[in-house]
Amino acid sequence: MRTSNSASALGPVRRRVVASTVAAFLGLGVAFGSGLAAPAFAADPATLSGIILGVGSNETQRIVTWYSSADTAQQVQLAPTSSLVDGAFPASAVTFAASGAANIATSGGFNRHATLTGLKEDTGYSYRVGSDGNWSSAYAFKTQSFEGDYDFLFYGDPQIGSSGNVAKDQAGWVDTVNVSLAANPNAELLVSGGDQVETANTEAQWDAFLAPTQLKSYPWAATIGNHDVGGKAYEQHLYTPNTDRSAAYYSNGTPSSNTSGGDYWYIYKDTLFIDLNSNSYATAQGGGGDAAHLAYVTDVINQHGGEAKWKVLVYHHAIYSPADHAKDADNKIRRVDFSQKFSDLGVDLVLQGHDHSYSRSYLIKNGAKADATEQPGAADVYPGPGGVLYVTANSASGSKYYDITQPDNTGTSGAGNGADPLDAGKYWYNSVQNQEHVRSYVKVEVRNDKLVVQDLRSGTCAAPNAAVELAKSPCAETGQAVGSIVDKVTVHPYHGSGQDIQVNVPNAAPGEFGWTIDGYNGLVDLGTAVDHNGDYFEATGSINPIAVSDSRRSLAPWSISAGVGDFTDGTKTFSGSYLGWTPKVVTAGAGAKAGAAVGSAYDDGGQGLSVSRGLGYADQGHARGTAKLGADLDLKIPGSVDKGNYRTTLTITALSS
Repeated sequence: MRTSNSASALGPVRRRVVASTVAAFLGLGVAFGSGLAAPAFAADPATLSGIILGVGSNETQRIVTWYSSADTAQQVQLAPTSSLVDGAFPASAVTFAASGAANIATSGGFNRHATLTGLKEDTGYSYRVGSDGNWSSAYAFKTQSFEGDYDFLFYGDPQIGSSGNVAKDQAGWVDTVNVSLAANPNAELLVSGGDQVETANTEAQWDAFLAPTQLKSYPWAATIGNHDVGGKAYEQHLYTPNTDRSAAYYSNGTPSSNTSGGDYWYIYKDTLFIDLNSNSYATAQGGGGDAAHLAYVTDVINQHGGEAKWKVLVYHHAIYSPADHAKDADNKIRRVDFSQKFSDLGVDLVLQGHDHSYSRSYLIKNGAKADATEQPGAADVYPGPGGVLYVTANSASGSKYYDITQPDNTGTSGAGNGADPLDAGKYWYNSVQNQEHVRSYVKVEVRNDKLVVQDLRSGTCAAPNAAVELAKSPCAETGQAVGSIVDKVTVHPYHGSGQDIQVNVPNAAPGEFGWTIDGYNGLVDLGTAVDHNGDYFEATGSINPIAVSDSRRSLAPWSISAGVGDFTDGTKTFSGSYLGWTPKVVTAGAGAKAGAAVGSAYDDGGQGLSVSRGLGYADQGHARGTAKLGADLDLKIPGSVDKGNYRTTLTITALSS
C-alpha cells in the first residue's frame, strides 16, 4: 500500500484494499519534523486550547487546528478508537507533525495545525494534540462511507458578541449545535456561512464560538465573514485545505497585513465545494475583487469539476437575500458579476450568510429568474441547464436578526430589487423569505439524483435567544417547535438530451448490495451491483423507452442505434464495453423490429455497447404509426474495478432514408 507524508496530497484513496486491518492502517501518512524554530524553553509544558477539527482536501483527510502557549514542536497523535485500552493510545498510533507560527499580539501564544491523511472509511478515530508528556485530552470522530449519499449542515452567522452579551450568544450557538446534531448525528460536514465572531481579534468571542464540543468531532468548513476579516485570528483558528493566499484574494491585496483572506476548495463524496473570501470584491480596495474570484472558480471547476457530480459555492455576502443587506451596493455588484458565470459553470447550489434572515431563491440563470412560471415556495424545482439555487441562512446563535425589507422599482432582473410579480411583498429573486427572530440552521441532503435543502428551527422565542432576550428584536410565538421545518425544497438536476446511466459498485463483501430504481429525468439507475464471489459484479435494468413515430408516405426504412462511453466516477473509469443489452419492442407500430442482442465484454471479450449498436429498425415499406423501443441492460464489471458510483451517457442516433 502506498503511503504519503504530504499534508497536501490530493484525491481520496478509493482503490479496493484486500489486506488486514493493521496493514490498511499503515496507509496513514506519517510526517516527521515540524519546520518550526527551536523553542526557547522547550522544557516548559504548553497550554493547549482552541482545538477544532476542520475539513480536509477530501474525505480521507481532516485538519486539526489549535493554540499553544509555548513555541514547542507539536503533533497530532491518531489511532482507531477501538485500539485504545482504558483511554491509552497504542504504540501503533500514528503522529502527524504540526506547523504554525506566533499569533498576533492581541491573541497571544502560537497557532498550530496538522493534516491527518490516509483515513479509512467507516472507522472511528481518536486523536490528541501536543507532544510526549504534554498531550491534550483525547477527542473522537468517525468517518463514514466514502461513496454515496450524505448530509451536511450549514450555519449562518454565529457572530458571537453581536448582541453585546457573549455568554448569551454562546448559549444560543451551543444550543443550535446541540439541537442540529442531536437531530442529525450522522451529518458529515458542518459548513460555515461566515462571521464566527463579532470582533475579529477578540479571543473571548473565539473561545465562545469554539465552546460546542462537537466542533472537535465534526469537521468545520470555515468561511470568512466581514466581522472575521479584520484580523489574523480567523486564519490562526481555522486552517483550510487547498487555500490560495495570493494577494488577489485579500481585500487589501496584502496577505501579510493584519487581515484574513484566501479562497479554497475541497471535494467531499462527489461534491466540489469552493469557498470564497467575498470581503474582497473591488480592485479599488487593493485586492483582485470579483474578477479574481471568478477566475479562481473557473479554474477550480475546469480542473476538478469532472471529479464531482455536484458543485456548491460558499461565501458570506448574500447576493439574493431579503433583509438589511439586500440593497447593499456591493451585493448588487456581485449579483451582476457572479450570476452569469455561475450559470455558465454549472453550479448547483450557492450558500450565503451576512443578512441574518432566511431566504431561498428561485432558480436563477444569468442574472434573471430561470423560469417565470416557477411558483413561490415550490417543493420541487428543475434547474435545467444554468439554473442555480441560492440560499441565505438566518442566525444560528440568535445574536442578531435583520428584519425583511421591501422591494422597490429598480427592476426584476440583474441588480434590481423589484417586487416578485407572483408575490408583491417579496423581492423578485426570492421564492421564500422568512424572519421569525428564532434561531435556525440549514440541512442539505446530497442524494443520488437530487439535493434536498431544508431550513429548520433550532430554537423558539424563548431563551437562549440573545437578541430577543435583550429586547433588540421582537419575537411573537408561532407555535412552531424546535426541529420544525421553515422551508424545504428538492432540486432535481438536468441530464441533458441523452440518458445518464448510473451504477453503484459496492465493496466485495457478502450481503453488501441493494437496488434503487429511479428513472426520473433521464437517469437510468442500475442500483447497486451484485457481487459474484469477487469475480465480477452484475447490474441489470432497462433504458427509458424511446418512442418512434413515422407517418411518411415514402415508408422509408429507419433505424435507432445507441452506444456509451466509459463509465466514470471522478478519475476512476471502466469500459463501456462491459455493458450489453437485449433490445425489445415495448409497443408495436411503425414496422418496428428489435435489434440484435449484444453481450457484455466480460462474457465474450467483445466491444459491448462501447460502439454504437442497433436498438430497433423498420424495413422499406413498413406501416405508418408509432412504436416504443426498449432494452434490458446487462452490466458485468470485473471484480478488479474500484468501488465507486459510476455514470456514463447513452448516446442515441436516429437514421432514416
